[in-house]
Amino acid sequence: MTAFSADPALLQMSLVFAVIAAALILYATEKLALEVTSLLVIVTLMALFQALPVRDADGANALSPTVLLSGFANPALLTVLALLILGEGLSRTGALDRVAILVHQLSRGSALLSFAVALLLVAGTSAVLNNIPVVVIFIPIMQALAVRNDRAAARYMMPLSFAAILGGMTTLIGSSTNLLVSSALMKMGEQGFDFFSFTVPGLVVAGVGLVYVIFALPRLMPDRRTTGVSLRAQAARQFKAQISVEPGDRFDAMRPVSGFFPELPGVTVLSIERGAETFLPPYEEDLALAPGDVLVIAATRERLTELFQSTPHSLRPSLAADREAGAEDAAVADTAPWLQAGQSLAEVMVPPNSRLVGLTLDRAGFRYRHGCAVLGVERRSRMMRRRLVDIALEAGDILLIQGRRNEIDALRGSQEVVLMEWSAEDLPQAHLAQRAAAIFLAVVGCAASGLVPTEVAALGGATAMILFGVVSLDEAVRAIDRKIILLIAAALALGLAMQRTGGADFLAEGMLALVGDASTPVVLSAFFLLVAVLANVLSTKATAVLFTPIAASVAHHVDAPVEAFAVAVVFAANCSFASPVGYQTNLLVMAPGGYRFLDFVKAGSPLLILCWLAFSLFAPVWFDL
Repeated sequence: MTAFSADPALLQMSLVFAVIAAALILYATEKLALEVTSLLVIVTLMALFQALPVRDADGANALSPTVLLSGFANPALLTVLALLILGEGLSRTGALDRVAILVHQLSRGSALLSFAVALLLVAGTSAVLNNIPVVVIFIPIMQALAVRNDRAAARYMMPLSFAAILGGMTTLIGSSTNLLVSSALMKMGEQGFDFFSFTVPGLVVAGVGLVYVIFALPRLMPDRRTTGVSLRAQAARQFKAQISVEPGDRFDAMRPVSGFFPELPGVTVLSIERGAETFLPPYEEDLALAPGDVLVIAATRERLTELFQSTPHSLRPSLAADREAGAEDAAVADTAPWLQAGQSLAEVMVPPNSRLVGLTLDRAGFRYRHGCAVLGVERRSRMMRRRLVDIALEAGDILLIQGRRNEIDALRGSQEVVLMEWSAEDLPQAHLAQRAAAIFLAVVGCAASGLVPTEVAALGGATAMILFGVVSLDEAVRAIDRKIILLIAAALALGLAMQRTGGADFLAEGMLALVGDASTPVVLSAFFLLVAVLANVLSTKATAVLFTPIAASVAHHVDAPVEAFAVAVVFAANCSFASPVGYQTNLLVMAPGGYRFLDFVKAGSPLLILCWLAFSLFAPVWFDL
């Protein structure tokens, strides 16, 4: 008779460990798509426990398909999905771009300093606010900062999550995990935590971790750029465009200083046309711009985007057909695609066989056939000082166009232009920024104050984003990442299986047997490492709840203060750096950063080890062990 036949529980536990090991290998190697691996894990567990049920006190299967599939309806999963929709609303409206600009200005243009300031701000905020809303707040800020610093988003997203986790270690309310441990202690009759009970050791561990996150982690990040081209190379290209001065707009009465226009930074004014008269640089200081003037300019796409967001009608050339038919009056504004909300920018190239070659924008009719307005032309051969609408297009010209995403996508089948796939970018809908910010602040306020549960606030905010037109239903659906759905569901199923088959208790008892009669600091260090490793396999919260009673038991066994081992659970459970499934903030940044499972293993494992060493060295001194 084998040990497995004599003890079915041992067989169940061993098979769960085998499934976990196989899942981690598949996640790390990506031999199968992440979604397929997650589904395979769930199906395997359902089949396993259908054949070998784990009976509870009432004789029912404690790991039935209903239980294992409950992760798909888990409040944590629904909260993450709702927060992704909220983040999409903030990103599409540019509601938090000004924060990125402020950080950039305070850092005086230094990429490293702005990165450090942002992460310290994240860590400080996470100390007094739940990590999840902090990360959601800062995802669009860090994305904007990455663009301004010419860095791939992948170099900023994972550090954002890790900084929030480290900051959440320093106070009782910094993370819901901390509150769970304190609550579990009080249920066992032990002393719970005060607000600053573990702030000092938390600052030590977080401080060591932040040094790594700021200076070393970005170097380990993949340089994946979603556009497929260098941001610096894109920023260096100059588009020819024109600005029409209208009564009362920001350009009306603008004057040059020392021959140039300081109020138009990053913009080269090539000429000014006033009726039949043309002015060339350097410009006289008494030349005040007036309604009807046309400025012929050269600027980067980024600068043109900023100008378009502030004064779209001034940058969009008025064509002869518009002036004759009054195409920009209120009646047409309801139907013209380029005047609708939800606009995007993209770049297209004029191929040699295009019918546009030799035609001006006035004669080409491109805007009316395709529903996209041309805002700028890039031609490397020579500098042109004529109006955009008077330039005859040539083969190889790059056109910066503005239109709705479906009209831009339709250009893939056009014989007139070649759409540059990497170039499409949604324009922030600035007129909805206040609405998006108000919804988001209401969500954060309700969740942070405890007025309603976090999941209720998040789902309510996501619904409000759709109802009030900040994002469309299609945009909200696109914001939801199926990888996250399946990852969380698989992780929760594995956590339940490990807990209910006794796998976690088995590991804790094995650890105690391994350290034997070692000193209390060694036992504490080994316990921290065990919890930290499991936090990256199970969820952070499940690990915290599971190991708090074990921490008290181990502390009594070695005659040490329970507080030291309970704090170890708090810090170790928060050390979910080496896996995207350990904590929700890792899942939140996975899609914006374009990360793979193995990226977290490579970059997060050193941080886990550093936190373990910092705690192992400082805790014995602090707790007088």
